[in-house]
Amino acid sequence: MSEQKNNTKLLEVKDLRVSFFTPAGEVKAVGGISYDLNYGEVMGVVGESGSGKSQEAYSIMGLLQSPGKVIGGSITFEGEDVLAFSPNEMTAFRGSKVSMIFQNPMTCLNPVYTIGNQLVEALRAHDKKISKADAEKRAMEMMEMVGINNVEKRMKQYPHEFSGGMRQRVMIAMGLICHPKLLIADEPTTALDVTIQAQILDLMKDLQKKTGMGIIFITHNLGVVADICDKVSVMYAGKIVEQGPVDDIFYKPTHPYTKGLLRSMPRVDAQSYERLIPIEGTPVDMLNPPEGCPFAPRCESCMKICLKKMPPYVEVGENHRSACWLCVQDQIKGEEK
Repeated sequence: MSEQKNNTKLLEVKDLRVSFFTPAGEVKAVGGISYDLNYGEVMGVVGESGSGKSQEAYSIMGLLQSPGKVIGGSITFEGEDVLAFSPNEMTAFRGSKVSMIFQNPMTCLNPVYTIGNQLVEALRAHDKKISKADAEKRAMEMMEMVGINNVEKRMKQYPHEFSGGMRQRVMIAMGLICHPKLLIADEPTTALDVTIQAQILDLMKDLQKKTGMGIIFITHNLGVVADICDKVSVMYAGKIVEQGPVDDIFYKPTHPYTKGLLRSMPRVDAQSYERLIPIEGTPVDMLNPPEGCPFAPRCESCMKICLKKMPPYVEVGENHRSACWLCVQDQIKGEEK
């Protein structure tokens, strides 16, 4: 891991709130989340579909689609207030300082331009002084770096001539061509088969070590998180319910939702007769979220207070915190002893 450059964190998100104002009412997609990311750190953001993982990332990139709005909180990148950027500053910030890789590369690559043309264009958009020849050279270097062979021929090809895994490598090359300090990867391996998934993860780990960039890795696959991340934020219904180092989340989870996610994941060491245990119930209706803990209606340990009041965060270990009334109870019992 690369050293922190100075006392500032790479990224600090404080009490971020994102809402979508629809004809049916306000959808609180992100309900006040906070975390920070150091230089060279990899953080996993885990949660089921609709938990607000991607909307939180789009807020950092300034890519929230209408009718979505950031309605509160702050996003600070290297000490600068991202939400105060002008449109021109935001354009300069995207690509040169922070980059994003999306879930489906086929929808992000333009089918009528060659891969080389798109990589060169991405670079020249942020580096106005670079010549076309230098940009092409850099594009070929990036393609080699992400494991694409025969780059001169590949530069002249179109997206449909690449396989899914190769397209995703092109997207990673495009994301890294301006040497960003932060890479946001939004489920970059979901559309790929398992062997290609493993290759892409190894590639990202390798590139992260070489470049020292920070990564926010958004996924609903906990196995992927174990492989690549230093710390994890578990999201449910727009809130972070548990946050901590990756080993703590896997071996000492405290929130019932995190435990449920781990129980529903296939394990190599499980006996053949052991069944996966699904999380009962249905996800929260974000138009009418519950008053208390959003997971309460599905939680087997639900108490009366859970339905009425959102629990505070409780420190359950070093840099490990959880928002659960059971943890609050345990803390009170511990203090009484």
